[in-house]
Amino acid sequence: MATSTFMKPVQPSADLSAVVGAKPIPRTEVTKKLWDYIKKNGLQDKKNKRNINADDKLVKVFGGKKQVSMFEMTALVSKHLK
Repeated sequence: MATSTFMKPVQPSADLSAVVGAKPIPRTEVTKKLWDYIKKNGLQDKKNKRNINADDKLVKVFGGKKQVSMFEMTALVSKHLK
């Protein structure tokens, strides 16, 4: 049985490692750790919960953007995975 693409460990970039750690982990874990980080640091926009406000670490992952939507975040984070 083939392992699902989502379960295959991926290597986070240096910028993303600052948030999720440097070890290769499955995409599902990357997403979970990212959300843990966002919630722990109160980065979800208060008015529009679908938007994420970037701190110094996330602004690098988000290509310099100060705020991104959840959907945009997924695409931007994918660029940081090998």
